Amino acid sequence: MKKILLIEDDPALNANIKEALSAENLEVDTVFDGELAGRILRKTAFDCVILDINLPGKNGYEVCRSFREYDTSTPVLMLTAFGELEDKVQGYDCGADDYLTKPFYMRELLLRVNSLIKRSENTRADRQGKEVLTVDDLVIYQAQRRVTRQGKEVLLTPREYQILVKLIAGRGEVLSKKELVREIWGNAFDGNTNTIEVYINFLRNKIDKPFGKESIRTRVGYGYYFED
Repeated sequence: MKKILLIEDDPALNANIKEALSAENLEVDTVFDGELAGRILRKTAFDCVILDINLPGKNGYEVCRSFREYDTSTPVLMLTAFGELEDKVQGYDCGADDYLTKPFYMRELLLRVNSLIKRSENTRADRQGKEVLTVDDLVIYQAQRRVTRQGKEVLLTPREYQILVKLIAGRGEVLSKKELVREIWGNAFDGNTNTIEVYINFLRNKIDKPFGKESIRTRVGYGYYFED
C-alpha cells in the first residue's frame, strides 16, 4: 500500500482529502503544522507528500526546501489558494513536482497523486543501469542526482535537474516546449504558460554561462535541444 503524508492545516479539508485518498487504498498520515511536518519527513519514508503552502510553524516553501536537502526523489504536490505563475515558479524552485490551486476537484487530486507516484517509480527504474551520464565536460550522477561541469559541482533544483536530463537524453533532438512540460509536469499542467522558458533560463545561468558554454540551444519556433 502506498503511503502519503498530507500536510494541511484546515481541519475540514484535511479530513476530506484523507477520506478520498483512503478510499483509493492509500495509507494517509496527516499533520497540521509545518514544523512538525519537517520532523516527520526526516523520520518516515513516503511515496508522495501533499503540502499546503500556508501553514503554521513553517510555510510550505520552507518545508519543501528543507526536505529537498536530503530527499530529491519523493514527489511533492503543493496546494495553495494562489494561482499566479510567480507562486508556481517559487513552489517548483523549492522542489515541488506539481501544483494544485484551491478550490479543486478531489478526483483531480487523486489523478495527480497517482500520476506522481507512477512517474517517480518509472524514474527510479530508468536510472537502473544508467547511473552516470557524460556529455562533453558535463557529468550527471543519477543515483545521487549530482551534476558537475569541468569538475565543479552545479547545484540544481529537482525541476532543473529533470529538464537537463530530458534534454540530454534527447541526444540533440529538438524537444518542444509542450513536450517538455508534458514530460516533466504531466498532462494536467497548463502547457501554455512560460514556465518552461523560465526554467531554461535558470539552467543556462547555471550550466552554460559560468563555463563559457552554449549547450542548451533554442530552435526558434520549435523548442530546445542540448548540443554537446
